[in-house]
Amino acid sequence: MVHSMTAFARQDHEAAWGSLQLELRSVNQRYLEPHFRLPEGLRDLEPLFREALRLRLARGKVECSLRFEPAGAQADMAVNSERLEALAVALAEVRRAVPGASLPDALALLDHPGVLEIPGPDMQAVKQQAQALFAASLDDLVAGRAREGEKLAALIRQRLDAVNAQVAEVRRLMPEIRQRQRTQLLEQLTTAAAELDPQRLEAEILLLVQKADVDEELDRLAAHVSEIEHQLEQPGPVGRRLDFLMQELNREANTLSSKSVVANTTRCAVELKVLIEQMREQIQNIE
Repeated sequence: MVHSMTAFARQDHEAAWGSLQLELRSVNQRYLEPHFRLPEGLRDLEPLFREALRLRLARGKVECSLRFEPAGAQADMAVNSERLEALAVALAEVRRAVPGASLPDALALLDHPGVLEIPGPDMQAVKQQAQALFAASLDDLVAGRAREGEKLAALIRQRLDAVNAQVAEVRRLMPEIRQRQRTQLLEQLTTAAAELDPQRLEAEILLLVQKADVDEELDRLAAHVSEIEHQLEQPGPVGRRLDFLMQELNREANTLSSKSVVANTTRCAVELKVLIEQMREQIQNIE
């Protein structure tokens, strides 16, 4: 199934310890290019997230944004009695060694590291939930890329049908094209016969016939269309292969245009180029 590189996913979670919000955005990019914006206390999750992206995605610029809001109830304070008693013993020893030393007041004691505890959230629980949110968001992102890819594939198939129609139209015009070639060839031969020796004249005739023949270009156009349809059915990333095939289609359309000897063929060649460019624009978004 064809996957797009453009998608968006978001997951939220509320708990007693606070709230988490995770967003994933992806756009087209030649390679896989992840970017992360994580809270300070959750930055160690980045390697896990990066590896998960690598396993599920092949191309695209992916932005991961994680926001964490602790619950207000976590602001309750408590005094660590053991820490305070140890600090009192240390102050008593200081006072014995330096009798004139002034003792800190109550606020200063509370300010000492470890005496006043402000319970925070259970970060292990937060991290587990963040990983669950990321997994769910990644599932949604992959599903969104698949849905978008299905639409892109349908648009490309429509253009391929139109390309086949143009190829069929040129084949229908081949009797007229060959008649026009014959007329032009006779006119040129009339002019060249008096100026060229027989061997040179034969070479010029062969060159004109080869230059005007478009059967080979039509066959290659049909073959490229068939290969594109085959690639659209393949599993895994196919965007680069499709982009290469667009270049090949465009090359054949240009050759067809350069060999055109009737106005209808020129119009078909122009329409082919328009269709190829429309497909190429869509393929830029395919993984």
